[in-house]
Amino acid sequence: MRQRIAVVGGGPAGLTFARVLHRHDHPVTVLERDPAPDARPPGGTLDLHEKLGQLALDKAGVLAEFHALSRPEGQAMRILDTDGTVLRDWRPRPGERANPEIDRGQLRDLLLGPLAVQWGRGVAEVVPGTRDGVLVRFADGGEETFDLVVGADGAWSRVRPAASSATPHYTGVTLVETSLDDVDTRHPDLARLIGDGSVAVYGVNRALVAQRNSGGHVKVYAQFRAPLDWHLGLDPADAEAVRARLLSLFDGWADPALDLLRRGGAFVHRPLYVLPVSHTWAHVLGVTLLGDAAHLMPPLGVGANLAMLEGAELAEAVVAAPGPGDLDEAVRAFEERMWARAGRWATITAAGLERLVSPDPTDALALFDEIQAS
Repeated sequence: MRQRIAVVGGGPAGLTFARVLHRHDHPVTVLERDPAPDARPPGGTLDLHEKLGQLALDKAGVLAEFHALSRPEGQAMRILDTDGTVLRDWRPRPGERANPEIDRGQLRDLLLGPLAVQWGRGVAEVVPGTRDGVLVRFADGGEETFDLVVGADGAWSRVRPAASSATPHYTGVTLVETSLDDVDTRHPDLARLIGDGSVAVYGVNRALVAQRNSGGHVKVYAQFRAPLDWHLGLDPADAEAVRARLLSLFDGWADPALDLLRRGGAFVHRPLYVLPVSHTWAHVLGVTLLGDAAHLMPPLGVGANLAMLEGAELAEAVVAAPGPGDLDEAVRAFEERMWARAGRWATITAAGLERLVSPDPTDALALFDEIQAS
């Protein structure tokens, strides 16, 4: 008899887990609190690494479709000094597919494919150890039990408290996001500045990054060290007031960089939180975690990749487990592998954030050179 398995969260981790199970004809219940796939903006672009996210897509049987959608040219990176001087202008070689970009919405739709997601099923609480298995209590008052509940529900996971008392803490770095639409037509000067991929400008404890998505859409991120309440007195919905505050933080920078903020639309406040670098937990029968729910780390191009590979590997472990006792041992073994790998990457990304938003902007440039050299 197949085990009753649920995954909470319809992001890259949860959908990869479910898609690999589906490929092996193993039933899985996907629970997502959003009422529909397009209920909110899906976010920016992701670079999927050959040995992480792309490997997960291969396990899910959709790697060819990914290659058709992805943008290898999006790997390009230009770095400017605050005075506008071009310090680095790196472009991928023809055929380079180590880290091609794909919009989050496109990736979501690719992974959704044939999956039957239960939309609008917000989880309020997960209670392990009941007589019938793991109890899931829903926000609408309903309840259901499963043999395995996988928390892939992000930074503020509702599943995590069933396994761990850890909570995310603020890194001291905040991102404020804005965007440009139809950039090639409406802002051709900025389109040339950004190129096919991304442009970054690094200053003292500050950075501006603009990243091209598909369809002429560009995401712009102002990054800076500040207390959580840096925006006290600001109305987040007052775009002009937020813009003025941001421009004051980047005062003196070259006009091409500041134009990324001047011409942006609405602004979204995104303080960066992380879990402890070596976050682990005492194994709980019937509950485990993936991705940001397990190891929230700075967004330096690794988190979604790890989450997807973990989802694929856990699904393969589930498929290979012939019985209930074997399933629990398979989950234990998976957690040990996940903790070791995620701990290494959490250490790397924590150090990377310190260098990218640093009192010495040359740290960011040196980090870029080290990555390219490797």
